[in-house]
Amino acid sequence: MMVSPVVDAALAGVLGLLVGSFLNVVIFRLPRILERQWAAECADLAGKDPEPSEPFNLMRPRSRCRQCGHVIRWYENIPVLSFIALRGKCSSCGTPIGWRYPVVELATAALFAFCVWQYGATWKGLAWCGFCAALLALALIDWDTTLLPDDITLPLVWAGLIASALRWNTLPLSQSLWGAVAGYLSLWAVYKGFKLLTGKEGMGYGDFKLFAALGAWFGPEALVPMILMASVIGAVIGIGMKFASGLRPGGYVPFGPFLAGAGFAALLFGPESILRTIGL
Repeated sequence: MMVSPVVDAALAGVLGLLVGSFLNVVIFRLPRILERQWAAECADLAGKDPEPSEPFNLMRPRSRCRQCGHVIRWYENIPVLSFIALRGKCSSCGTPIGWRYPVVELATAALFAFCVWQYGATWKGLAWCGFCAALLALALIDWDTTLLPDDITLPLVWAGLIASALRWNTLPLSQSLWGAVAGYLSLWAVYKGFKLLTGKEGMGYGDFKLFAALGAWFGPEALVPMILMASVIGAVIGIGMKFASGLRPGGYVPFGPFLAGAGFAALLFGPESILRTIGL
């Protein structure tokens, strides 16, 4: 019996809500996990014992209020519904819960529903759902911390190549491979040229890997419109933040969220529409 595409998309949306709830954990915890790992590695290199600490990973300890330490019960962690029932506040101390949590859940749900609506309840649709989840997590982690963790960027590159190899993507494997190569080398060349001219680093290696991932999923021809869109929007927002005195110390804006935004635009509307949007 065939299931309606509307039902498939709705079920994908429900799955997206659950994944979005987990992404909130990843976005908050992964940078801190990495910081602990780096501190332990530095201590080891210095011949010191690492600072003792409780287990901290994506599963432990259980989520809790950062203000009062109240452990969040399962019924307080239902995507979106719990936020509404609690009126956006901790049930113990009344501290406001950030709006980002339900927004990430709803955004993930919408992206999953779109992917399954577009590609069906197939491996291809599932692959693009995974792409969206990874890209959303990377965008928000980079915005918060200016980190683009290898734990997500590198699997995203490989996933793009594997999706093409298994024909879960219409992109031929050769195009996926050269897209990854071109994505990495193009930003690496810009980075090197900027550093030679100014003596400063204009971006991080995580940006190269993220752009390589976008190339692996969309191919080399999509890279130009995506980098143009990311650069234009990034420049506009950066100028706006400068006038609003919203820039961070050092006067920079992370580039990863704008690359991610261009990736979402390419998925939703196609790379060609990006050029029309920016007037080219």
